[in-house]
Amino acid sequence: MQLSKHNIIVPVKDSENFFIANTLSGNADFISSKEKALMEYAIDTTGEFEEKGYLTSSEKEKKDFKLAYIDFIEKRELDETQLFFVPNYSCNFACSYCYQEGYEPVKQKLNTDIIDAFFGYIKKEFAGRKKYITVFGGEPLLPGENQYKLISYFLKKASEVNLDVAFVTNGYTLTDYLELLKTANIREIQVTLDGTKEIHDTRRYLKGKQPTFDKIVSGIDACLAADININLRMVVDKDNIENLSGIARFAIDKGWTSSPFFKTQIGRNYELHYCNNTPERLFDRATLYAHMYQLLKAHPYIAEFYKPAFSIAKYISENGELPQPLFDSCPACKTEWAFDYTGTIYSCTATVGKKGEELGTYYPFVTKNNEVIEEWQNRDITTIAKCSTCSVALACGGGCASVAKNKNGYVNSPDCRPVQELLSLGSAYYFPELV
Repeated sequence: MQLSKHNIIVPVKDSENFFIANTLSGNADFISSKEKALMEYAIDTTGEFEEKGYLTSSEKEKKDFKLAYIDFIEKRELDETQLFFVPNYSCNFACSYCYQEGYEPVKQKLNTDIIDAFFGYIKKEFAGRKKYITVFGGEPLLPGENQYKLISYFLKKASEVNLDVAFVTNGYTLTDYLELLKTANIREIQVTLDGTKEIHDTRRYLKGKQPTFDKIVSGIDACLAADININLRMVVDKDNIENLSGIARFAIDKGWTSSPFFKTQIGRNYELHYCNNTPERLFDRATLYAHMYQLLKAHPYIAEFYKPAFSIAKYISENGELPQPLFDSCPACKTEWAFDYTGTIYSCTATVGKKGEELGTYYPFVTKNNEVIEEWQNRDITTIAKCSTCSVALACGGGCASVAKNKNGYVNSPDCRPVQELLSLGSAYYFPELV
């Protein structure tokens, strides 16, 4: 018997104990420093370490890995595909951290022929697949009669083929579009608030620097009243992280958090394709969640607004078991594709609109760069050299391929996630009674 290469052993934050999770065997435990030492010397007096897969043979582990990989691929083939559509890259906001501000302007405009071509393409290429559409930007719900007509036509086409549609919007015109949204199969509306009014309005403002908080809040209220799902996102960095408690209290007092149509997410402000002009503002992933851990301890009510995943810790606490092994965390060209109004096809939201990332066209004629598409499709932890010797690979999944490409120059490289650091925090936060 030997230590499993998939054991993740971390010190529990603010404790002398350790947390062990094996993402291949599906077991997790709190152990003492003495038990940790016995395990590392492959001493298994009770047989429990072997039973749970913490100690195993290389032959058995290779077989289990292969079977789990086959299961993962088969299940992914049945997963729902998310198809992003960008009607424009223009926006009525001038946010202080927009990652698309470096994109070159495109003179071409969306029209009904392009919309028809998009729906014709997905009908053929994704026939038989479960799928839904997310309309992205820029800002898809721009004010103006022409944009309203185009979005109306788009939703009509989606309804004709019975596809759900989600929107990612800054939320400023939600009340103007509400009656139209009520007529469609809207899965959710993702809206961003970066804190309470005094913080949000210093970060997310109109191009004339006018405030936006109050109008966005009105739109959220209206959507919730109409039973339209709201996914509220807060983009955080060092400038606004302390206001997490403030926006949590605001949402609780508004009654949002008690609505079945309301959920939240935290987005980390980070460098994607272009260098941020104030990189000192940005958190790396581990530091952000360490800060969030302290905020949750100081303001426990934040958890009513948002509960961090802390890698797989939240999943374990809510489901009583580990998630399935994650052989690939990048959905690009597998269960996610992106299309824009120029008729161009991209791999995902992280690459859409970026020059040099084009994978083909759906308008005015269909083309595909199959060699590059296959490069994206074949990427997972079995093809990334660094992942083959990494104990956290089945919890990390290789990370984001677009970020990896930006950092390393090629898709088939890792975007490493701080799984150990996050599990150290999450095991302490979600299981205090066991610690």
